Amino acid sequence: MARYTGADCKLCRREKTKLFLKGKKCESAKCPIEIRPYPPGEHGRGRPKESEYQLQLREKQKTRRIYGVLEKQFHNYYEEANRKSGKTGENLLQILESRLDNVVYRAGFAESRDAARQQVRHGHILVNGKKVDIPSYRVREHDIVEVREKARNLLPYEVARATAGDKTYPAWLGVAPEALRVLVHQLPVRQQIDTQVQEQLIVELYSK
Repeated sequence: MARYTGADCKLCRREKTKLFLKGKKCESAKCPIEIRPYPPGEHGRGRPKESEYQLQLREKQKTRRIYGVLEKQFHNYYEEANRKSGKTGENLLQILESRLDNVVYRAGFAESRDAARQQVRHGHILVNGKKVDIPSYRVREHDIVEVREKARNLLPYEVARATAGDKTYPAWLGVAPEALRVLVHQLPVRQQIDTQVQEQLIVELYSK
């Protein structure tokens, strides 16, 4: 399966904002964007004001990188969102949020979406009692996502239980931290998604 293997912190610097790709490191003083808040590369400090097209492109790239999706798959998600009724941008975010790796991350079982993807690939996650090892698997309303019994004593899940009181969970998920179980109440609406992106810019980019 194709995936990005470069430095995550360079992606944050390129987008000039924290994408929270490295878990706790992103919240610490060691986060590179705190030290060098400008794009990487020889001309990172002196880049000119971005055009309308560049702003749209950057918003698409930022969203794609937040959710860890490669270009072709992201475009396919957009095409699916465009075919649905309702606002295309909101449909796109709903599709991205309903990915299994994102649900595992949102439930607090992993510190980053990268770590959540690894958990899914290693077969630690069950959906409705069945093992699912495909990070892009899409959950549906009333699905139950949980950590399999044999994996519950692993360090990430012990940390998840210990720190559950410090976390805020999305309203569209019913999280039981002690049981390492999540009930998908519904697929999220825009007001329930806290990802800081301007999805309309992505729609404008693809509509050209």
